[in-house]
Amino acid sequence: MSTNEQKAQQLIAEAEKKVSSRGFFGSLFGGSSRIEDAVECYQRAANLFKMAKSWAPAGSAFCEAANLHLRSGARHDAATNYVDAANCYKKSDINESVNCLLKAIEIYTDMGRFTIAAKHHQTIAEMYETDAIDLERAVQHYEQAADYFRGEESNSSANKCLLKVAQYAAQLENYEKAIQIYQEVASSALESSLLKYSAKEYLFRAALCHLCVDVLNAQHALERYIQMYPAFQDSREYKLVKTLIEHIEEQNVDGYTDAVKDYDSISRLDQWYTTILLRIKKQLNESPDLR
Repeated sequence: MSTNEQKAQQLIAEAEKKVSSRGFFGSLFGGSSRIEDAVECYQRAANLFKMAKSWAPAGSAFCEAANLHLRSGARHDAATNYVDAANCYKKSDINESVNCLLKAIEIYTDMGRFTIAAKHHQTIAEMYETDAIDLERAVQHYEQAADYFRGEESNSSANKCLLKVAQYAAQLENYEKAIQIYQEVASSALESSLLKYSAKEYLFRAALCHLCVDVLNAQHALERYIQMYPAFQDSREYKLVKTLIEHIEEQNVDGYTDAVKDYDSISRLDQWYTTILLRIKKQLNESPDLR
């Protein structure tokens, strides 16, 4: 055990002594100053544990400080310490990190601080996305974040979260949900002269999701998208979808593969596009006739 860890353990023992001394009646008479002293001991201990890279004990100490803040009615300070705890646990125990953030979120929403709550939901979603690899939970937290951002008129932040929801909904084969979001965000982008160009990508993604479900629906969707955004018709993305539809109707697997390769040689397709396009191709291989 390092020197910092030993000092931290001493501070925790001191904090526990301050909290437990004189029991309930002690807390009624001069107890608040002892609670404040205990909080300070826990916070100092947590920082010493952090210096020693002892993340779980650091998280636990911050949690104790947060719990004491709650007892004394200092909700904002409690939420701050829960977030500190979450940042420590993030390096050792994802589930504990999420639990601490959820406690902070509960306090922030109760206080009407929805933008901060949204950011913490986003952090939880990112943890489920990259560390815990639980896409369904990631989607839930991105949706909640988007909901809070939108309620606070932070539409750009809300749309970023919604695009994550759509990305993972499509990966989880919930194509209708993905299509709805991509169309919604594209409509929103078209209202802004700065964001208008990005609508092309969202309509392309929506069209590919349609192709995963049904060719006829994809054709009808393309017609609607041209009405929404006439410039889409001149894009390479639109032309690729039209070509893919033709090859699907002709049961031309080689033509389909070549069209995707040609597009990829100029505009590199990322993992999401590759996955979706392979699913469409697989259906083409398996279906005797899609017409």
